[in-house]
Amino acid sequence: MKIKGFSTNMYGWQDQYWQQGKDAPWEELFRKCRESGIDAVELDPTTEVLKLAKAQSLSVSGAYVGLLLHEPFEALRVEESVLPLATRVAEAGGVDLVINANPKGGWSNPEPKTEEEFKRQGDNLSRIADAVAPLGLKVSMHNHTAERHNADGDLRSVIDYASPEVGLCIDTGWAYVAGHDPIEYIRQYPEKLYAFHLRNMGGALPTEDLLEGDIDMRALIHELAHCGYDGWLTFELLHHKDISPKRTMIEDVRRSVDYLKKLIAETAN
Repeated sequence: MKIKGFSTNMYGWQDQYWQQGKDAPWEELFRKCRESGIDAVELDPTTEVLKLAKAQSLSVSGAYVGLLLHEPFEALRVEESVLPLATRVAEAGGVDLVINANPKGGWSNPEPKTEEEFKRQGDNLSRIADAVAPLGLKVSMHNHTAERHNADGDLRSVIDYASPEVGLCIDTGWAYVAGHDPIEYIRQYPEKLYAFHLRNMGGALPTEDLLEGDIDMRALIHELAHCGYDGWLTFELLHHKDISPKRTMIEDVRRSVDYLKKLIAETAN
């Protein structure tokens, strides 16, 4: 298996500062990312942010944007909410546009979506994929719900209702919490594997790194090798306030990078 490299989204890194009531300075965040063995970052590469990332020899893998995909297409205001971001990503050399299906009713009180709304999500994703196709970006839907009904429906949005150009960004942690097996996602939908957010879980809480937890990362990497995955592997480690990390985020990301390198090497034998 030949991947593009290891990327990270920035929420877990930023949360370290926010828990202490501090701002998270990009320059310091990027230095820590580089020290941890990361090759790229997933973010909005505005001019100043991109400059600071490049100063630490970090590439841009793509960007993440949350949208109320179940609403009518016109309400998404794609010309303002997506296209400028997509253009910046493409110009920065990124390949992935990861779109989250934000919850109906809001994050604090999510409501079940209807089948018509799941169909609308698929259509909206298809139209977004068409809009950014000239930029050469891959559009994928990120699963981000702990509730099985919406997790199942969000998956159908891509598999049953979206055009073939739309893929999946499999968030291993959220899939597990919603009662799904992320390894089964890989087995069932190999042609849809565009991106990953990697996190291991101990029950409903994230574990400190990828080595420990309920998700069999060895089986996951071997399954990816079997289907020939060649995209980025993006970390989403989180030192949640309800766990007691033994190590720093740099140490845990480094441990996870080294672990995945070992697992990938196994697949070549």
